[in-house]
Formats: sequence, structure tokens, C-alpha cells
Amino acid sequence: MKVGLVGLGRMGRAIYARLTEQGCEVVAWDKSPEAMKAAQERQMRTVSSPREAAAFGEVVISSITEDDGVRTTYRGKDGFLAGDVKGKLFVEMSTLQPMTGRELAPEVAAKGAALIDSPVFGTIPHVLQGKLYAMVGGRAEDLERARPVLSKLAGKIAHMGPNGAGYAMKLAVNLGLAAFIQATAESLALGTREGLKLDQMLDILAEAPTANGWFAAKKGALKGEPADVTLDLKTLRKDVMSMVATGALDGTSMPLSTAVLTSISAAVAGGWGDRDIGDLALFFREHMGQRFS
Repeated sequence: MKVGLVGLGRMGRAIYARLTEQGCEVVAWDKSPEAMKAAQERQMRTVSSPREAAAFGEVVISSITEDDGVRTTYRGKDGFLAGDVKGKLFVEMSTLQPMTGRELAPEVAAKGAALIDSPVFGTIPHVLQGKLYAMVGGRAEDLERARPVLSKLAGKIAHMGPNGAGYAMKLAVNLGLAAFIQATAESLALGTREGLKLDQMLDILAEAPTANGWFAAKKGALKGEPADVTLDLKTLRKDVMSMVATGALDGTSMPLSTAVLTSISAAVAGGWGDRDIGDLALFFREHMGQRFS
């Protein structure tokens, strides 16, 4: 199977490694010269544009940060749709607004190709072990065409509905995560202000009804210890912005998401955007309190 890959961030590099390890031929491209140089230093096969990636691949995967970047990847003068893509299958794995999937799908179909949205949840180890969870929007027959490649990356694949449905499910998942991170940050800030010991609080919260796998994995970051970045705060902020924008479009009230967006935006504005989402708790303790004496 020949695969074209666009996006060489943390997830994109892991996708490349997993697919090549599983026997796929992969070529890759990223808009960042630094990312391209790093890829070439790792002996990764690269091309000079999304158009070339699409020309190479039977399946073309993109993993890009935000909606406008994806639109440019498809519509740009050297984008996917600038060349002959008849018969190609595009698998868009970014976390985007549902309207973006609904917008691009007919443009791709008009060129004789097919598009599914397939955002995932999981971290880099999940990619490398083929244990992501893929939430797919698009035609069932296109998902079946994608399955031989997707199954190398994802242990579970759920067909959510038409184009855009995968993105809607991913935003719903990340909404819960963002709200939990915010609640945890406030819990720890409140408790430490009241004189509770941070380590003891974390031990008790790990046994509370709200305990989950993310909390267990991030206890070090929640204490303020250095941690590997699995998802940075500026990307989570983008996702929450997408939640609020999607809610505004379809008439869904989003008061919690709006409040969480305000909090994460403060951390990004404070220079914490490249730090892991678990670091929001430390930011809250250090910068969001008020002293009265």
C-alpha cells in the first residue's frame, strides 16, 4: 500500500513510523522547513508538496493542526486537488470543525476522489502500537476502503455517520477532557490555598469517582514536574475554540466550553502555549490566584 502523508508533527512522525514498520510505502510533506529537514535527517522519504504526496499515495493521510491549514492543503496551488486525484482516498485525521469536513467532501468528490474524516484519540505510544481509536465520518464504503490502512493505526474504528460526524465526536471527547483538566486545576488550586498538601490531594483524587486514566498518567505534570508533551495547551485551546464555534453555528449553548476557553487562553497568553495540557494546573496555582494581604 502506497500512502501519502501530510503533517509531520508529533502525531505525523509517529504515523509515518508505524505505517512503514507495517510494510506501507510512505512519502511525507510538511509546510515547516524545520520539520522537513528533521524528517530528512531521520531518513524519511519526503516530497515537495501536498500535490506530490497525493500523486504518490493510493491513500492520502493528513494530520494538521487547524481548519484553514487543511483547506489550504486541499485547495492551494500545490494542494491535493491541484493534480489528478481520480480514484484516490483521502483520510483526514486532524481535529477540525464538522463544517470543514462537510465543506471539503463534495470538492473532493467532484475530482473523482473520496474523503473521510477520521480524527483519533490516543497518544504517541498508541500510534506506535496501533491502538488509536478512530472516529470516522463519511460513506461506509469509503471507510471500508480505508480500513486496511486505518487498522494499522487504530485498534478500534467507529463509523459515526456522514462527513463531519467524526470531527463532531472528537470535539465531544475533547470537551470532556478540557472540562476535567479545568476542574482539576481549580480543585488543586483551591485545596492548596486551604493548606492541603498537594501530594495527598493527588492520592485521594486518584481514588475519587472522577479518577480516570488521563489523571493517572499526568500526576507528575499536575504536581508541576517536567512532563512529555502529549497535547499542548495552544492546540487544546484551538479545539475548544472549535467547540464554541460549532455550537454557535448549530445553536448549541456552550457556557462551560466558553469558560474553559477563557482559562486556557490566559495560559497561552502567559507564554504556556507549548506546554502540556497537564501544566494548566500549575499555571492556575501560580498565576490565577488573588492575595488579599
